[in-house]
Amino acid sequence: MIVIDLKCSQDHYFEGWFAGLEVFYQQQKDGEIQCPICDDHQISRLLSPVAIRRHGEAPPQPVPEAKPEATLTKQWQELKNYLQTQFEEVGTDFAKEALKMHYGAAEKRNIKGSSTAQEEEVLQKEGVEFFKIPVLKEGN
Repeated sequence: MIVIDLKCSQDHYFEGWFAGLEVFYQQQKDGEIQCPICDDHQISRLLSPVAIRRHGEAPPQPVPEAKPEATLTKQWQELKNYLQTQFEEVGTDFAKEALKMHYGAAEKRNIKGSSTAQEEEVLQKEGVEFFKIPVLKEGN
């Protein structure tokens, strides 16, 4: 299994995992690789950084990894801050506001709030895309 750095014609960067280099080239030729951001099929391979150790040199020392708990806590805090600053709180009117935007009765914007299971079923049936994020109490 190899990991290859890729770029689409719209300058979106991503990586792909392939069974081998030949598999990558075949999938690229067949147009089977697409950008996960814009679905572009014009994909090119980027040069990947490599390191070559000279004979007799000591191997590089591994960089100490951050504790997973600290990393997760930081990522959760960043997500929470993003949601607080970039989304409008609509409370229990979430489903109503989402439907208004879906049908063009209200301007599209980022919203957050709460909904019942029945409201979520209606949103799904109407084709409104949404996702749920668990809410943790402060300090957790």
